[in-house]
Amino acid sequence: MAGGPGELNDHPAGALVERWAGHLLHDRRRSAHTARAYVATAHRFIAFLGRYRAEAIGAGELTALNSQDLRAFLAERRREGLGPASAARELSAVRNFLGFVAEQQGGVVQLPPTRAPRRPRTLPRPAAPDEAVALAEDASEAASQDWIGARDLAILLLLYGAGLRVAEALSLSGSARPIGQSLRITGKRSKTRIVPIIPAIREAIEAYAGKCPWPIERDGPLFLGARGGPLNPDLVRRAVAAARRRLGLPDSLTPHALRHSFATHLLARGADLRALQELLGHASLSSTQIYTAVDAARLLDVYRHAHPRAQNG
Repeated sequence: MAGGPGELNDHPAGALVERWAGHLLHDRRRSAHTARAYVATAHRFIAFLGRYRAEAIGAGELTALNSQDLRAFLAERRREGLGPASAARELSAVRNFLGFVAEQQGGVVQLPPTRAPRRPRTLPRPAAPDEAVALAEDASEAASQDWIGARDLAILLLLYGAGLRVAEALSLSGSARPIGQSLRITGKRSKTRIVPIIPAIREAIEAYAGKCPWPIERDGPLFLGARGGPLNPDLVRRAVAAARRRLGLPDSLTPHALRHSFATHLLARGADLRALQELLGHASLSSTQIYTAVDAARLLDVYRHAHPRAQNG
């Protein structure tokens, strides 16, 4: 297929994208859905650079980019109608791809500084499912070591996918492995509960355990710190805060907010309030009932933005 430098087939960097796709799936253990989305972003970015710089784009051009190149790409995507959160996720994918290219070239990863688009300030709300997953994956990608990234991904998926508190996740011992279809969790006031574990969480925990350079003892903590000791919960909070800033997500999206998102999404899908109380480990139903107010507020917000007479009522 012939064309100018804006055509994807003219860019030698296209082959790098295919190698990156394999890296995402097999080395980073990303889902097929995430890998497809990241690869589509990389292809868009390369095609944009070909048009913007009027030259064929290869590894050399990708490792010599500056902040203006990234800002121009984001500006074009915003003009095409991409919202702030989606634009921030595209920036995260591009930065991940550029880091991969730099490593393939044997260089030091020095990405041009570019701030993600800020989301407009809104009332605190649960994270959307794609935001929660993007947060976990971004925190994993930014970790200093591969095994630490796998650990952080497993912890954050536990918070969002099983509704655990940070302290509950970090209190798990090595005896929890191999992870089955549920976990017995000891929460506040020594209250125990059984929490279902979805396959994605089981896979993430086993991937972490397989990469961890320290022995995971049955009577020791499941999630270990960089030196092999217990993991400080502040490190989880810092990883989330950094990922949140990179993705342009609201400050209210804390590790504990992932647990709130778990509860709100279950309730929106029709979960029984009593069952939700058990899953969260709440001592009283009144603690769980706050999620009915959160869900009602979300529905009211949808109504106000969508109903033609809402602004007049």
